[in-house]
Amino acid sequence: MKPAEVTQKISEQLSSMRKSERKVAEFILANPDEIIHMRIVDLATEAQVSEPTVVRFCRAVGCSGFQEFKLNLAQQLASSPSFGQIAVTETDTIAEYKRKVFDSTVDTLLNVRDKIDARALEAAVTAMSAARRVEFFGFGASGAVATDAQHKFFRLQLATAAHSDHHMQNMSAMSMQPGDVVVAISQSGRTKALLRSMGMAREQGATVIGLGPSGSPVARQANIPLEVDVEEDIEIYTPLSSRIAHLVVIDVLAIGVAQRKGPQLQDHLLKLKQGLYTLREDKH
Repeated sequence: MKPAEVTQKISEQLSSMRKSERKVAEFILANPDEIIHMRIVDLATEAQVSEPTVVRFCRAVGCSGFQEFKLNLAQQLASSPSFGQIAVTETDTIAEYKRKVFDSTVDTLLNVRDKIDARALEAAVTAMSAARRVEFFGFGASGAVATDAQHKFFRLQLATAAHSDHHMQNMSAMSMQPGDVVVAISQSGRTKALLRSMGMAREQGATVIGLGPSGSPVARQANIPLEVDVEEDIEIYTPLSSRIAHLVVIDVLAIGVAQRKGPQLQDHLLKLKQGLYTLREDKH
């Protein structure tokens, strides 16, 4: 088991655990920093279970025993201090899961910031800045990211569109020309319809930027992969942090393109901003 998967594994198996093992799991999720300094007898006492129950719990999440579990948890906390705090339990108050969601999102953004390839970002900004046309493809939650991206980039004096219907994606891809850009967005990196559209766009000579997990089919299919790896339990909860991470990467690309276009674009953006003032109520 990879260290970063410890709390993920606990969260995934929480509902299927025995009542006694679940007590151990919930105590660990609520007190991850304390666990690494505990003996097995301490954890058993705090969770109000027997020591054999703690051992069974550790084996249930893929560890040979309590020492290996503590080692994996310590490695996880060292590399990602707040990641383990996202797992929401049935007993959480709104204050507790509010903190978990915010902490997890902040932690995710910092990890993506540090790991995303700056050269790939540079290549993507270069391609988008020179493009005649930039279109964003995505389904579901990624479709919402695509729409947000189109809203940002049309203001940068680019011909843009966003498509979350696979028929429209295919037609758009088939009408691409060399120099055009498609940004394919996927939180799983494995959506078959999206992969087909990406392939069509490449066949027409377009540059395809893939925003998805590293090593995923979307990343492999792209001319320029922007790899974003986010650990979250998508089987239980709607993806949270990955969507936010993708939105922030889109913001980075928009800033890069705006910077490349220089002072002339700044004048254009100022006119757009001034035009919006007539749509707003005066301050009182």
